[in-house]
Amino acid sequence: MDQILRTLLLDWREQKLPKTIKRDIQLDVTAQSSVRNATIITGFRRVGKTYLLYEAIERLLKTYTHEDVVYINFEDERITTPTTDLLTDLIPQAQSLYGKKPRYLFLDELQLIPNWSKWVRRILDTEEIEIFITGSSSKMSSYELPTELRGRSWDIHVFPLSIEEFLRFKNETIDFVNLKYRQGERARFQYLFEEYLRFGGLPAVVLTDEVKKSELLQIYFQTVVQKEIGERFTIENGVALKTLLKILINSNAISISKLTNTIKSMQIPVGKSTINNYISYVESSYFMKQLYISATSVVNQIQYPRKVYFVDTGFITALSIKFSKNLGRLLENAVYNKLSQKYDTIYYYKDDNDNEVDFVIMNEGKVTELYQVSYDISDEETQKREVKSLLKAGKKFNCSTLRLVTMTSSLALPEEIEVISPEKIL
Repeated sequence: MDQILRTLLLDWREQKLPKTIKRDIQLDVTAQSSVRNATIITGFRRVGKTYLLYEAIERLLKTYTHEDVVYINFEDERITTPTTDLLTDLIPQAQSLYGKKPRYLFLDELQLIPNWSKWVRRILDTEEIEIFITGSSSKMSSYELPTELRGRSWDIHVFPLSIEEFLRFKNETIDFVNLKYRQGERARFQYLFEEYLRFGGLPAVVLTDEVKKSELLQIYFQTVVQKEIGERFTIENGVALKTLLKILINSNAISISKLTNTIKSMQIPVGKSTINNYISYVESSYFMKQLYISATSVVNQIQYPRKVYFVDTGFITALSIKFSKNLGRLLENAVYNKLSQKYDTIYYYKDDNDNEVDFVIMNEGKVTELYQVSYDISDEETQKREVKSLLKAGKKFNCSTLRLVTMTSSLALPEEIEVISPEKIL
């Protein structure tokens, strides 16, 4: 174990950082309070957590050396046996090799090491070292953090690129101020925006040639199935898990009973409790979220179909069968992802007459905003249906903030409804 650590530390001293593109989010590498806390960066795999570390390290190396600022990737294939001893020996080995203890530790995918949280707590209590940690599991989020680190960590969640970040990665500039007055600029933006919806905002996918984007997204998907879910939870019925994921990606809404019956009809033995567990595993990897219906009864919320949204719209394009070119579904998914970053409590609404509103925002038990999403609402019947549902829901919930997100411009809608261009949300 000591030899592996020394090799990793020696390699780090000579390592050159890859080029990074600035994100809107940055790590604060200054001491944030008199109490030393760890900074824990969570998010879906390949969302850019490691490059966020690199960008912070790059800033620090303008003042400090590689011996002061140490980075370890715990997914390195040379770490064949990820044991607690690896962490116990880390600082002593660094001190032996460098002649001093690090000032900063950047630890990538640390959750792979047993008892990592207890070690972090000990270092926070006994050393003057700033610790930055990444993880691809919700077990490292503030909601599920081990007891010993509660109150001793800053939680940062990294999401796929926003539309502005996407344009930055593409080295494109759009004049949003005058967009509606410049037809050519609007057409150029729509082309780029459709690429953003179709292939999503995972950084490496954005930077990859279009012919390779779907292939890369499929590889990422296999990583989620095999590493983040299959290996972490020791899934024995791998066929059922893969089948479930394929059904989910091709579904707008789900129920546990229907999922179980569908998979059983394929001659795959599985029970409701197993499907329920698998879905919770999928959510813990940040791959998918469920949206419940707005209802006065908790029982109704659980029994009614749940809508499903994925961390990145590119997966819908790369993996689904019938929705791959449905820009409406992609836009709805993208808007949900953005709203979920801003609001803690979101539902959808549907009444007995099938009037449906995509997103119901609640604050302190009261509905404060309603969002309807429709990529193209130029069709008269579509417009009538979407507006009617929004107005009815507004009246039911006594909510006056009614918003319609659409790419269609020059709409003559009731004055109660605010029309929003997608770029203003995403």
